[in-house]
Amino acid sequence: MLDIAEELNRWVEQGRDFAVATVVAVGGSAPRRPGAALAVDAHGTAIGSVSGGCVEGAVYELCRQALEDGESVLERFGYSDDDAFAVGLTCGGIIDILVTPVRVGDRVRPVIAAGLAAAASGGATALARIVTGPADLVGRALLVRPTDGHEGSAAYEGGFGAHPELDRTVAAEAGAFLDAGRTGALEIAEQGSRCGAPLTVLVESSVPPPRMIVFGAIDFASALVRVGKFLGYRVTVCDARPVFATEARFPEADEIVVAWPHTYLERTAVDARTVLCVLTHDAKFDVPLLRLALRLPVAYVGAMGSRRTHLDRNARLREVGVTELELARLRSPIGLDLGARTPEETALSIGAEIVAARRGGSGVSLTGAHTPIHHDVTSVPTGRIGSVA
Repeated sequence: MLDIAEELNRWVEQGRDFAVATVVAVGGSAPRRPGAALAVDAHGTAIGSVSGGCVEGAVYELCRQALEDGESVLERFGYSDDDAFAVGLTCGGIIDILVTPVRVGDRVRPVIAAGLAAAASGGATALARIVTGPADLVGRALLVRPTDGHEGSAAYEGGFGAHPELDRTVAAEAGAFLDAGRTGALEIAEQGSRCGAPLTVLVESSVPPPRMIVFGAIDFASALVRVGKFLGYRVTVCDARPVFATEARFPEADEIVVAWPHTYLERTAVDARTVLCVLTHDAKFDVPLLRLALRLPVAYVGAMGSRRTHLDRNARLREVGVTELELARLRSPIGLDLGARTPEETALSIGAEIVAARRGGSGVSLTGAHTPIHHDVTSVPTGRIGSVA
């Protein structure tokens, strides 16, 4: 539900009762990932989506029912169900959906409200909710926040009201999910051990947006900034030339830095989700920048230039000690082969390559291909998960 935190946080601030349906697990070609949510308030207003349109109507009614009876429910929708076509899930996938009422006075509301407020403000937070287990525990929540200590440490609030060790164990596991910015399910016993009756817990992580750093304040960079923002990145433009690196030229950038690219990269924070796009195609900028970039633990490093520029640049990088293994990380010439010519088309090809690298896509046309449409879905456990009251 943290994917619609801003809207739901406003509902909490307005004192609205609502129910939220969250995708817990998916299989096959289901269109939404775990954590995707649809919420319905007491007036029937709906926000979000759990299936891209396939089963929204049926889930909407489940939310209305949860608001009335105050009970959490877990339902599965799948192509093999007798009523698959009736509810509209014709994509061949399976989705398990947890519906939880969040009404004023409900035990779970303060925990969920705190999680929504943190996510809406851009803070890092993880919300853990019990999906399967004893009926009185299903839907209960625990909130985890990072601490200033060592990586993996986390503070939590709320709890499941069962064994205290369960709260501590789930908080530790959720802290690891939060460190990775990951949403998914974990299996754990009722008393927090690896033995005994199992519980399934959904952990939703909300972390600040990943960074895209665009080096080179050129026309192509302006288009790439727009694509980066559309894809959800926090975008920085860096160029050593103050006449080009201006707010007037890049009004949609989150940050504009006038500095030599490699010196800025040395001092700025990057992580495993950061993407670096080098559009300068000028050796005096590219070589020291890429020498550093290819040794950083970032998600993507791409560099613009012709085939000839690419070969010359690689030779220069080898001369300054860049290894073949490091060179293999470089996406150059940058982008997928779309036949792009304009800045906007080129930015689209770069954005497409970044998505393919992130999601494990091949970049080939889906028409006639036999590859999965969704490459990083979470598998649904074997056996049907039924409703729980």
